[in-house]
Amino acid sequence: MKQEEIVKKVSGVFGPDVIQATTEFRGEAAVTVLADKIVEVCRFLRDDPELSFAFLSFVAGVDWYPQTPRFEIVYQLYSVKHRHRFRVKARIDGDSGADAAIDSVTGLWPTANWHERETAEMFGIVFRNHPDPRKLLLPDNWKVHPLRKDFPVTGTEEDTPDLPTRAGGS
Repeated sequence: MKQEEIVKKVSGVFGPDVIQATTEFRGEAAVTVLADKIVEVCRFLRDDPELSFAFLSFVAGVDWYPQTPRFEIVYQLYSVKHRHRFRVKARIDGDSGADAAIDSVTGLWPTANWHERETAEMFGIVFRNHPDPRKLLLPDNWKVHPLRKDFPVTGTEEDTPDLPTRAGGS
């Protein structure tokens, strides 16, 4: 199935109230969906026999600061059965905690577990109903989100511990 056919099928099922935008770049299409409908749209993409997106390649975050909505969550899907790819995006607003939140898709694709955890940690986005929201990369006591565009280039006191000085010098 061609990319434009996938877009047409998804748009036909969910309509303009859910499908907020469609884009194409270098022959690959994407749909931006209403964040509250992400699980419903992804379930359709996985379960529809003509689509069969049984594999979630990745989940990633994008910070569009200072735009509103600020964050975009990107889901790259692959159909092993039909050998086609597709991208789904959802935009969410907020700066931290429940303000920047979206439902988890781990119930559809278990591989989303680590992808969502990394995205949560790096951007401060909450994945509601995630089965294991522990950090993967940063120390537990850090409250910073290093992939946000407003993160200081030189770091913060929290993430730049005092380094030992050389003996007898600076």
